[in-house]
Amino acid sequence: MVLWAQWWVWMSGALILATLEVLIPGYIFLGFAIGAGLLGLLILFGINATGLALTLVIFAVLSLLSYLGMRRFFRLRQGQVKVWETDIND
Repeated sequence: MVLWAQWWVWMSGALILATLEVLIPGYIFLGFAIGAGLLGLLILFGINATGLALTLVIFAVLSLLSYLGMRRFFRLRQGQVKVWETDIND
């Protein structure tokens, strides 16, 4: 079996991407980490793609959906303004 079709490869990638998100915050790598984790779970439960291209498309779609979900969850509410009370250097 090829390496990209193993569930633990995608879970390891998700862990690495989540660690990068902690080191470089900004919700950039978190969507990819969630997408890789979901794809790892899909492969673990027996849902396999037939080729590398289809696997990468599924990963891209899952990552995009998780990114859009995070944008919806973490957004500012309608009419809400972000006000900073203190400075980081205080």
